[in-house]
Amino acid sequence: MICGGTGSLQMEELRSLFADGVVTLEYQETVDSTNEWAKRAFRTGARDASVFLADHQSAGKGRLGRSWTSPEYTSISMSLLLRPQVSLECLPMLTLVMGLSAAEGMREPAGLDIRIKWPNDVICRGRKLCGILTEFVSSPDGQEQAVVIGIGINVNVPSFPEELSDKATSLLLETGRPFSREEIIRHILWAFQRNYLIFRQTGDMSGLIGRYSALLSSKEKEVRIMEASGAWEGVALGVDNGGRLLVRRRDTGKVEAVFAGEVSVRGLLGYA
Repeated sequence: MICGGTGSLQMEELRSLFADGVVTLEYQETVDSTNEWAKRAFRTGARDASVFLADHQSAGKGRLGRSWTSPEYTSISMSLLLRPQVSLECLPMLTLVMGLSAAEGMREPAGLDIRIKWPNDVICRGRKLCGILTEFVSSPDGQEQAVVIGIGINVNVPSFPEELSDKATSLLLETGRPFSREEIIRHILWAFQRNYLIFRQTGDMSGLIGRYSALLSSKEKEVRIMEASGAWEGVALGVDNGGRLLVRRRDTGKVEAVFAGEVSVRGLLGYA
């Protein structure tokens, strides 16, 4: 078991925990991006519920075209390939399902107050612990579609560059102790299996909305919504069944449903 942040992931240990065949685990030490790897695998016939893990990404990706750096052997770089039987407009909600699963999966082993920054980050004490990127992929003939959910988690990262030190954190920095990356993966995947089943049954966030809103970092706090047409401020109330952030505007008092793909959200008192 890897606890100190050095050495490759112990895949035999992980595979033994998912020996029921529901989840297929794939591993490479270094890849360009686990999301790109998962998309390539889909196009060559990879099965549903496949998980792609790497110890290092040379070209990791974040939301809005940003890069995601994952130091070797200290982080989790993981992508899930899924073929959910839900309508196309429901698929972006999988980012929220994974965010909830990551927050719930890390809270227990870490003993930390880990929360969700809508739509795609998981944070601790206002600093980013985890980022999520969801992408869609089609087969070469366009007849099949799938979704790839990538997640990068700072587990045993001992430090960050100065420009990120007030924005990013790791489980090691928050607790002063190293963690088994295998244990964190196990907790998150188990949480995701539970939450994904609920999502598939309802086709939206209605079955998860209570637990999600309880961990939402911006709930009942002032936020700034930055849209292409300009910025406005209000108080975040939670999310609706469609996974949209509900914000009561300061200027009009009207409650707006904010779509994740169209805006950036910042707390008035910091990143969260």
